[in-house]
Amino acid sequence: MVGTIRTAQTVSFDVPGLEQPYLHNRWHPEIPTIASIDPGETVRIECLDAIGGEILNNDSADDVRDAMLTKFHYMTGPFEIKGAEPGDLLVVNITDVQPFDHKPWGYSCIFDRDNGGGFLQEHYPRAAKAIWDFDGIYCSSRHIPGVRFPGLIHPGILGCAPSAEILAEWNRREGELVSEFASSHPGKIVAVPPTMTDLHAGRATGQLRDKIGREGARSVPGRPETGGNCDVKAISKGSKTYLPVHVPGAKFSVGDLHFSQGDGEIGFCGGIEMAGIITIKFDLIKDGMKSRAITSPVFRAGDVGPQFAPSRYLTFEGFSVDEHGKQHFMDATVAYRQTCLRAIEYLRRFGEFSEFPFGDMD
Repeated sequence: MVGTIRTAQTVSFDVPGLEQPYLHNRWHPEIPTIASIDPGETVRIECLDAIGGEILNNDSADDVRDAMLTKFHYMTGPFEIKGAEPGDLLVVNITDVQPFDHKPWGYSCIFDRDNGGGFLQEHYPRAAKAIWDFDGIYCSSRHIPGVRFPGLIHPGILGCAPSAEILAEWNRREGELVSEFASSHPGKIVAVPPTMTDLHAGRATGQLRDKIGREGARSVPGRPETGGNCDVKAISKGSKTYLPVHVPGAKFSVGDLHFSQGDGEIGFCGGIEMAGIITIKFDLIKDGMKSRAITSPVFRAGDVGPQFAPSRYLTFEGFSVDEHGKQHFMDATVAYRQTCLRAIEYLRRFGEFSEFPFGDMD
């Protein structure tokens, strides 16, 4: 007889995220674990949305404009995976991801240029928001009339804690990047160094909390050693992700759930953000980093997801010529940016959506 799937951790919508000790918004090997999970066990894990419930189901984008992005991202964890040791691979089998029954909605947004910005902030400088209502596998928005499509719910973040040595390497190389771009790209956020501002170190207190604030890596970007904020829509129901383990117990965390997302986050907001419940079966491959020659996250997509025939797609080609007519050399970022802009202009033909062709593509 199949046993009942237990809930490894719940979250609250009545308490601010910074006050919930089973959440955290830093990566650090010394953040205390909140629960233990056996290899082979399947559990449910509840997650807040990325900003911790600060975006409201209304028609104003003021909450997006004023969002405290220093709180990004609220992750549930870390969880001890019993028996996990450095050099192992943690296998994350996602069996289900769903919104809360009492919270069947999410949001897509564009952050203000002066508060986070985004990939196209020069063209879309002001904050905007769309609320999406969920109806089974479908979603629709009162802010984008006439649009309804099936989602592919997935976590934007899943990863294991870094070792102290790996954390030091992150801070070194990301610090170099910040210094390198300080003069050439003033005001541009290229990496986010450790800071005490809006620190949430889970159950850590006192000197340990202060240490995590001084050293702890922010949740962005994703990093090759452990995973993290990788925002891959294919890591959904039925997928299998292999994560390198660098600390005893793995210290696995998950969060930043999306109802749907495109191939990229052109608005900096990951598609349709949502709070929800993810169901995961954990397995271990002992000494898997060596035996499988895997030192960074690897995944197999699941078989479940929206299916569209090739003829349903309209593809905009990208070229290395920017909107000012400057030719670039084999620049995939410029080409992608131009493709986004052309697609947005095309979508405008179908309604007065303002910024939301941009948000819809996200």
